[in-house]
Amino acid sequence: MNSVFFDPALTDNERRNLLYSGQLFVYTASPGARKLVALAREMIEDAFHGRDPELAQHEMPVEEYAALLTDLKPRFIHHPNSKQCIQEILSEAGCDPEQTYFDVPRMRTSTSENYLTSGIAYAFHLHRDTWYSAPMSQINWWLPIYPVLPSNAMAFHPAYWNKPVKNGSRIYNYEEWNRTSRLEAAKHVKTDTRVQPKPEEPMELDPQLRLLPAPGGMILFSGAQMHSSVPNDSGRTRFSIDFRTVHLGDVKANRGAPNIDSECTGTTMRDYLRVSDLAHISEEVCLSYESGTPLVGASERMEALVGAA
Repeated sequence: MNSVFFDPALTDNERRNLLYSGQLFVYTASPGARKLVALAREMIEDAFHGRDPELAQHEMPVEEYAALLTDLKPRFIHHPNSKQCIQEILSEAGCDPEQTYFDVPRMRTSTSENYLTSGIAYAFHLHRDTWYSAPMSQINWWLPIYPVLPSNAMAFHPAYWNKPVKNGSRIYNYEEWNRTSRLEAAKHVKTDTRVQPKPEEPMELDPQLRLLPAPGGMILFSGAQMHSSVPNDSGRTRFSIDFRTVHLGDVKANRGAPNIDSECTGTTMRDYLRVSDLAHISEEVCLSYESGTPLVGASERMEALVGAA
C-alpha cells in the first residue's frame, strides 16, 4: 500500500526505508528550496526577455523556443549557486553530509498542447528511473518553479510498485547514452528518435496520483516508482526542477527498493557528488554497479516476460 507523508518528523534513515517500500513524501518549501526556485526564476525570466515564461510558447516559433531552452538549461545546471542550494536543501532535510551524494539539479519543462515534447523538452512516458541505469537506492527530489495544476503536473502510478512490466531497459546502457544520445537533444524538435526504455506491454494510467506542492515544495520518491509526465492541456508551460540522491551506506550494502523489472547496464553512480565537499563516489564502488542490479523478488510473471524478450 502506498501512502503520502506530509512534512513528517522522521530521520533520514526512517524516510529512506519508507521510500524504498514505495511511500511518497511531500515537504513545504525550505529556505534552500526557495533560494533554488528564486535562482531558476531569475534565469528563466531573463532568458524570455519580458515574455511570461508560462505563456511564451504561444508567441514563439517552436525552433526559437527550443534554442532558448538549449542555452538556458545547461546554464542553470552549471550555475555555481545551484549546487550550493542543493547542499543547503539536503542539510535542512536532515541528510548526513558525509554519506549523502547528489547529482546536479536539472530544469524541466512541460509545454502545453504538444507544442514541444521531444529533445530538450522531452515528455516522459510511464517509466521507472531504474530503467535508465539508476541504482535501486536512488531517491528523486522534484519541485515546481511556478504553480502547478492537475493538468500539467507529474503523475504516479502506484499499482505498478509491485507489478513488473515488460520494458526496453535491457537495451539501455547509461555510458552509451551519454556517448551517443544525450548531446543530441537539441536536434530533436518535431520528433525524438533516440532509443529509450519504454513499456512493451499495455499500461493502465489509473489509478494515478498527482501531487501539487506550492513552488519550492518538494516531492520525494524512489527511483523505482512508476511515474510519467501528465499530457499538458493547461495552456501553460510547467517549469520544475529535479535532482537525485543516494546514501553511500545503502549503496555499499546494495540496500534500496526491490528490482522487479529493470535489466539495464551501466550506472549513473559517477554523477553523484558528496554534500560535504562535492567529492565523487569511489571508482571501486561505481564499477560494482556497471553490470546493473539483479532482479529481486521476480514472480512467475516476470520470468515469463524475460523469457519472451
